[in-house]
Amino acid sequence: MNYDYEKSIYTAVQAPKPEEDLKNISLTDATMRERYDKVLAQMKKRNISTLVIYEDLEHGSNFEYLTGFLTRFEEGVLILHDDGTVFYLLGNENLKLKDKARLKGDLVHVPHFSLPDQPMEPASSFSDVFTENLIKQDKQVGIVGWKLFTGVKDPNSQLFDVPHYIVERLIAIAGKSKLVNATDLFIGREGARTTNNANEVAHYEFGAALASSRMLNTLDAVALGQTEWELGGLLNAYGQPNSVVTIAATGQRFDQANLYPSGKEIQLGDKLSLTVGYKGGLQSRGPIAVHEASELPEEHRDYLDKVAKPYFTAVVAWLEQVHIGMEGKDVYALIGSVLPKDVYDWKLNPGHLTADEEWVASPISKESETSLKSGMLFQVDIIPSVKGYPGVSAEGGVVLADEELKNEIRATYPEVWQRMETRKAYVRDILGINTHEDILFSGNATPYLRPFALNKEKAMVWRNS
Repeated sequence: MNYDYEKSIYTAVQAPKPEEDLKNISLTDATMRERYDKVLAQMKKRNISTLVIYEDLEHGSNFEYLTGFLTRFEEGVLILHDDGTVFYLLGNENLKLKDKARLKGDLVHVPHFSLPDQPMEPASSFSDVFTENLIKQDKQVGIVGWKLFTGVKDPNSQLFDVPHYIVERLIAIAGKSKLVNATDLFIGREGARTTNNANEVAHYEFGAALASSRMLNTLDAVALGQTEWELGGLLNAYGQPNSVVTIAATGQRFDQANLYPSGKEIQLGDKLSLTVGYKGGLQSRGPIAVHEASELPEEHRDYLDKVAKPYFTAVVAWLEQVHIGMEGKDVYALIGSVLPKDVYDWKLNPGHLTADEEWVASPISKESETSLKSGMLFQVDIIPSVKGYPGVSAEGGVVLADEELKNEIRATYPEVWQRMETRKAYVRDILGINTHEDILFSGNATPYLRPFALNKEKAMVWRNS
């Protein structure tokens, strides 16, 4: 396939309309049972008799995957035995959530997991509450945090990203030789969380679609004199939890190390950074606050040719060529052939899995032999860096789906399916991209790219003829 940058055209084009009346879809009891069964099967395959799953608010998705909830401002631990025994170790203010959990288990009150200076009652040491009876020791004891360590020079199975006091207690109970990092059971090459059934795809589609809707509304609202606060208010929606910090930045980012929207106003020529993510997907854009290239500094007036067109061409290649059964290293090579690293200096994986958090893990790397599977939720995330030029982004989410998964979505969630079909038709008929049959769009802003923020009529399209 010839991916010539000149086939990326900046022209007048109909923008996708923000989708309205989105409805969240709950995870079913059958899905929650399927999740538990997948993890239990992985435990037995790995010769693990006890799995100790740690969580806090920032690092709780593996815990939430099985329980349906996070402990918000406290820590928590979920313990699974290979015989089906389940324990919840919770702090003061989350004891009530045990009865609401999607996975039933016995409660152990651990006040040490509570906030500083809260009552430590009953007055017990950590070893008194985190007892030997909680850990089945006939096989290995797996520790799960959130980090999948993949360094080639590290003993990855012996690196633990949970608090020392918990690891120390587990060593005292089971011995260091029995402990193993088992996060890969969730997000590794064959991890339970790397693929999703139809119910999960529909559940996560809500957040991905919401991010798309909010991004499109925000792009349409951009104007000179508008504040970052106003943009941030448009990006955030319905009190839903964000999967990343919402970015609404104009001009130079990170002034005085500030990460958050402020009262700074958009000025002509400013670089804009807009990002919003919810469970299931993220949307990111990096337009420039001009109407046309002539308003750019002279050294940037070839921005479309130098940055936007090559980037958009790489996104087109991703959407047209990536498919089920393809190995991660082949996706990496594809993007490298269209967007050479020595010119465009992209450093991170050109695509990664998403779900409750924005970045779960990535099967795409230079040497990855991981095959892409039906049910994988992806962020099409390519980040070029051309020296001396502003950046560019049209990051968004897609789903890989075989015919069986497509048919199940179509039959069980017809409204979700119809949105996905409408999105694909727009990308094909309006943007000119012949998306691979294995790809479904989880939001309708992907891959709409408006490089000049003040021109609301023009965007990038692909002309293959």
